[in-house]
Amino acid sequence: MSLLREQNVLLGITAGIAAYKSAWLVRLLVKQGANVQVVLTPSAKEFVTPLTLSTLSKNPVLSHFTDEKDENAVWNNHVDLGLWADFIIIAPATANTMSKMTNGICDNLLLAVYLSAKCPVYFAPAMDLDMYKHDSTRHNLIELQKRGNVMIPAEHGELASGLVGEGRMAEPESIVAFIEAHIKEGLPLKGKKVLVTAGPTYEAIDPVRFIGNHSSGKMGFEIAKAASKMGAEVVLISGPSNESIEGYSIEKISVVSAEEMYNAVHGHFDQCHVAVLSAAVADYRPEKTESEKIKKTDSSLGLKLVKTEDILKSIGDLKRHQYLVGFALETSNEIENAKSKLERKNLDLIVLNSLKDTGAGFGGSTNKVTFISASGAIKVGELKSKREVASDLMDLILKNINA
Repeated sequence: MSLLREQNVLLGITAGIAAYKSAWLVRLLVKQGANVQVVLTPSAKEFVTPLTLSTLSKNPVLSHFTDEKDENAVWNNHVDLGLWADFIIIAPATANTMSKMTNGICDNLLLAVYLSAKCPVYFAPAMDLDMYKHDSTRHNLIELQKRGNVMIPAEHGELASGLVGEGRMAEPESIVAFIEAHIKEGLPLKGKKVLVTAGPTYEAIDPVRFIGNHSSGKMGFEIAKAASKMGAEVVLISGPSNESIEGYSIEKISVVSAEEMYNAVHGHFDQCHVAVLSAAVADYRPEKTESEKIKKTDSSLGLKLVKTEDILKSIGDLKRHQYLVGFALETSNEIENAKSKLERKNLDLIVLNSLKDTGAGFGGSTNKVTFISASGAIKVGELKSKREVASDLMDLILKNINA
């Protein structure tokens, strides 16, 4: 997964010849799934057109506080823009703009946004060799970084003047790679492996029919995505599901039966730090699977069912350093049954669903859960999207493993 996916990126473009590269930078950011808002300094329009940038970003390009052609126009609120952005990229960052950033000069919309922003700010210097080497520029580069701004180093190469040396703005691909690497370094689950199970299992009766359930896998897929966003190496073991992890760096292992899921989980559990078993695994399977389709001849059909392996208990018995999370879907005595399951299966946390709660359970896009920890703490959640529930769960896991 690109760590820029679904991020709000404000790209500031200043008046330097390297602004021509910014069009491609916009394209790359959008391709990575980011929401891009371009803010041009007034002079930057001499180097790159708003039409190009608005077409690529799919958003109107901003340059002034108001539309100068419309005296009744609503102003472009620099405070709102600064709060909207998950991070700001200023590329190219000219010597002039960096000097203003250092000294708190606010004579255009971009600088007003910069001074209002609470988010991380990346800047990519771009200027000629002698300007880049000048003492005032070196001072500004150091001072901006002291204040928490992140510099994307200028590259060595041929410059617009014909000189060869430092000062060339990093290539757009390098800027995207630098930002993703920097973000990943600060993610809380970097270096951790998270195992997630999702979806139903299907237990074959014959080549056509099976025993299954209504699980869509959505909850487990959202948990896997949430863990990936936090920097974890994620292995997702899923039964049959139409859910997608496209765009995410997640290793997906597809299984069908409870036995296949059991083997896959045991193949990865030893190396993981966190395991979240949200799959709705069939409790029973046919004792015998017919090799040919069963013909409809009699008025009734008898099937002998046998228990499947209890995956959650089996790894609870093996657990050493792992933080283990299970799910419980209950219809009566919910809290008591969930607590019993947590204890019997040696879990650290259990996520309780009740089919009595409207909007919870299989198939839908929302869920209402209660988190019960081994320490006895109970946290009752509200009805939320499954994405929000997954985020809440991963936040709680992070808090507990760092406690």
